[in-house]
Amino acid sequence: MAALPYKQSKQSKKGQVEEMFDNISHRYDFLNHVLSLNIDKIWRRKTINKLRPYQPENILDIATGTGDFAVAALKLGDVKVTGIDISEGMLNVGREKIKAKKLEDRISFQKADSENLPFNDGAFDAAIVGFGVRNFENLEKGLSEIKRVLKPGGVFFVLEFSKPVSFPFKQIYMFYFMRILPLIGRMVSKDSRAYTYLPESVNEFPDGDRFLTILADVGFVQNECYRQTFGIASIYMAHKPNN
Repeated sequence: MAALPYKQSKQSKKGQVEEMFDNISHRYDFLNHVLSLNIDKIWRRKTINKLRPYQPENILDIATGTGDFAVAALKLGDVKVTGIDISEGMLNVGREKIKAKKLEDRISFQKADSENLPFNDGAFDAAIVGFGVRNFENLEKGLSEIKRVLKPGGVFFVLEFSKPVSFPFKQIYMFYFMRILPLIGRMVSKDSRAYTYLPESVNEFPDGDRFLTILADVGFVQNECYRQTFGIASIYMAHKPNN
């Protein structure tokens, strides 16, 4: 069975993902940083550093959640970031965050579906998505939409969980990921499924070379994968063709 937040629900995957993130939005940042031992911040910083040479001015942050990736992107200098997400609960946390940081003039949030982006063709210099593509209901459609709203030659970076392959780290990590993380997540978030869905969705996601193939199939070029921290996560880089 495909990974779903609430397997007994009759909602689509998209609807279930929206409900799940609305449910855990109030504890998401705390759990995200604690359960990853704050390594997620390092991964975001590395991704933004890889984006730096392209000098984008207008960036789309898909599945922005509470806006951590959008805030990290401001390290690039004089940039504007548009963050979109299907969860109003997550966006509301993000809005409070950028208000506290006085960043409303540089980051804007709106509720939108990554598979039906409300933007014109070629509207953005760059696009980023952190830990979100595995939640797409239709992966190829979402990636095609992202390519559509990029300018010709625009760059796309994906930061996503992947599966370690080296012994014994793989075995140690998978025990933590499959047994300990869901238990802690369930106790803190009060959502019995959210942090069980996380490892299930990571296991199902076509990471590494398989994801590079999908990027190529939807029309991205010069696609590369950079494994992070023994393969716990991967940074993917892709480009929209110039013509």
